Amino acid sequence: MSEIDPQWLFNGLFSIVCCLSGWLLNNIRDAVKELRTQDKALTDKVQRIEVMVAGNYVKREDIDKLSDAIFKKLDRIESKLEGKADK
Repeated sequence: MSEIDPQWLFNGLFSIVCCLSGWLLNNIRDAVKELRTQDKALTDKVQRIEVMVAGNYVKREDIDKLSDAIFKKLDRIESKLEGKADK
């Protein structure tokens, strides 16, 4: 049997370490890519919810119109009740 050449041993170990490192870095890159995709999806979802919530608030003008209509009805009811009380 012949002796193992140290350079050949170093090259073999270096190749194995490089392959494992490449595999590990590839997995990390894929995980980061997936996290970025999920983050973008969550950001879009939160933005849609913010727009939906902001869009569903009652506008001040609408409330003013509604309160005016309610007070007019109440005034009419009050005047009818006063007319009934006078009789």
